[in-house]
Amino acid sequence: MSPPAPWFYWALLSAIFAALTAIFAKIGLERVDSDLATLLRTVVILVVLSGFVVWMGKWTNPLSLNPKTLLFLLLSGLATGASWVCYFRALKLGEASQVAPVDKLSLLLVAWFAVVFLGERPSLREWSGIALVGAGVLVLSLKR
Repeated sequence: MSPPAPWFYWALLSAIFAALTAIFAKIGLERVDSDLATLLRTVVILVVLSGFVVWMGKWTNPLSLNPKTLLFLLLSGLATGASWVCYFRALKLGEASQVAPVDKLSLLLVAWFAVVFLGERPSLREWSGIALVGAGVLVLSLKR
């Protein structure tokens, strides 16, 4: 058995930080409107990531990018913003341990969209794992 590919470690770190996001956000939402909280979070991300990109010497003029690239990055940004607004509202209203798993239904949607729009073909093993995640979300969303 070979070690995981490098992308796996970045994806694992993403999952860890996403989990911390839910916990920190739930605590931070106690006395603030969810939309304002989303804005504050976004400002922090903008400042930190801007500093990181400049510090790493990766800054280039965004207008020099291919128009198709810019369009899809814009669409991705709009989708991210909409996702964050919905996620923070859900966290404000529900339990983090219930909201976060339902949010992960995005995994099933990504797989489906990747097949439809990108021509990807997950294996039977991969579809089985995706289905198990979906089943887990259903179990967690059932009322007690």
